Amino acid sequence: MLKELTKPFRYKHIPLQLKKNEKEKSRARNVSATLKRIWSYLSFMKAKLSLVLLLVLISSVLGLLGPVLVGYAIDHFIIKNNLHGLSMLIVSLIFIYLGYSASLFLQNYWMIEIAQNTVNKMRTELFKQFHKLPISFFEKRQHGELMSRVTNDLENVSSTLNSSVIQIFSSVLTLVGTVSVMIYYSPLLTLLTLSIVPILVVGIKWITNRTGQLYKIQQRNLGEMNGFIEETISGQRIIKTFSQEDKMIRDFLVKNEKLKTSGFWALIFAGFIPKFMNVLNNASFAIIAGIGGYFAFKDIISIGTIVIFTEYSRQFTRPLNDLSNQFNTLLSAIAGAERVFSILDEDVEAIDETNIIDHRKIIKGDVEFKNVCFSYGKDSNTLTEVSFKANSGESIALIGPTGAGKTTIVNLLSRFYTINSGDILIDGVKIENYSRKNLREQMAFVLQDSFLFKGTIRENIRYGRLDASDKEVEEAAKLANAHNFITKTPNGYDTILQQDDGQISQGQKQLLSIARAILANPAILILDEATSSIDTITEIKIQEALLRLMEGRTSFVIAHRLNTIKNANQILVLQDGMCVERGTHDELLNQQGFYYELVNHQGMNEDQHIQ
Repeated sequence: MLKELTKPFRYKHIPLQLKKNEKEKSRARNVSATLKRIWSYLSFMKAKLSLVLLLVLISSVLGLLGPVLVGYAIDHFIIKNNLHGLSMLIVSLIFIYLGYSASLFLQNYWMIEIAQNTVNKMRTELFKQFHKLPISFFEKRQHGELMSRVTNDLENVSSTLNSSVIQIFSSVLTLVGTVSVMIYYSPLLTLLTLSIVPILVVGIKWITNRTGQLYKIQQRNLGEMNGFIEETISGQRIIKTFSQEDKMIRDFLVKNEKLKTSGFWALIFAGFIPKFMNVLNNASFAIIAGIGGYFAFKDIISIGTIVIFTEYSRQFTRPLNDLSNQFNTLLSAIAGAERVFSILDEDVEAIDETNIIDHRKIIKGDVEFKNVCFSYGKDSNTLTEVSFKANSGESIALIGPTGAGKTTIVNLLSRFYTINSGDILIDGVKIENYSRKNLREQMAFVLQDSFLFKGTIRENIRYGRLDASDKEVEEAAKLANAHNFITKTPNGYDTILQQDDGQISQGQKQLLSIARAILANPAILILDEATSSIDTITEIKIQEALLRLMEGRTSFVIAHRLNTIKNANQILVLQDGMCVERGTHDELLNQQGFYYELVNHQGMNEDQHIQ
């Protein structure tokens, strides 16, 4: 059983395999680059970091003084029965260790502050980056996996910075100081102590070669687990509707097993280091005790020197042990940092061209597509040579089968995607010459899946225009016929909503989305199946509100219900990414083409869907 469990995670079966030389070069390059980037975040607090490193130097020196003074006391005070000198030395030791403890406290305190500020800066940049990335990026990633970058990965970096920076610097100083003092007292015993170093280097390299890969796998599996959990929680209604609880549990068990196994072997290999170091530490102690005792018996060295060496032999292996342990922690943090930096290195939404028009320009709403072609991939066009013109104030209905390109048209209009060829013009100006901010501020969307943020009903409506007064918010709600149900909630407009908390129905959420769009007062309005989640009675009630909202605005309506589109100034019929027909409802019926078949041959009435 154990053999089968561990098989996928044996070193030779680890994913992301590279040829040995390529793997080593890749790892060295990534680790070096990642450490440099982490340092670039630390460097903005150079003064405090320098103070911390000075305190580490002081604590290392004070830590090295202790064994020297103890050895001196044995040779000069204890053996010679000098009680006064011993008393003075004890007092000195007390002050040394008090200073040592105080320096440790201060360096830890300030390093925590540095680490928290550094990770806070990284987290802020990552969150800002999310808002700069194109919509296509989020459509290809699990949201939970992205959340893992902000939480787990950065927390991993934080905990490592809190301890590792001080520990690594302290260990290096202690190691150098220890070897220097040992050489001063006895070069021969020092050489014997250092005899374990080659064994140590070979052993540590063998272990860390495996832990680095395993930590990366562990972080990847953790991200996948978070994504799966987020998806499962968000989709509970669908899971229960189709009675797929058992399937989700089985899928969870597989992912959980992968995470457990990768974590198990990462910790197992990391746990080899202290055990390995302990064996070498005991071997070094035995060598010094045996040979040092013989030298003392022959009066080559003093008893105090043996005491100093036995203590320093432990101090020699302790920083090596600390360095190896911190190296494991550092590898885990580097794996997390690489995942964060991979997001920061993603291509952001294309920067607006330098020849954009005045960002304060008010859009009238004349829209024209000229031979627009677009593809999400390289295989085939989603839109092919689409051309139409919508005058300001007109309503344009987009209909057609699923995948015909309806939503793609509005995505291109709002610059969520960039066209492959052709032109899109607004008020006679190419869309590329509008800044995305200016363009989207004058557009409003009411989508099929209404999204409400955690907050009050008033705040959710005000999201359409943050400077709107309470009165304007309530007027918008009245126009959307949402005011009556809002006043019946426990706290009216101050009722706090949560995502999917069940306080209000899906139809009511859609009404709030419509109120938000009304409040935004856009020049261009996009309704993507805006009434699909609203019952027939509610839909009738909001038709007047929608007509008032659409009056004087260029509106693009994606809908399957006939009564939603029949009054449009122009209906575009899309099929396979091409505009096959256009005209008013009556004109298209008279043509007896594709639209005619959709309406009549399928027996559709005003409340049914056109597919």
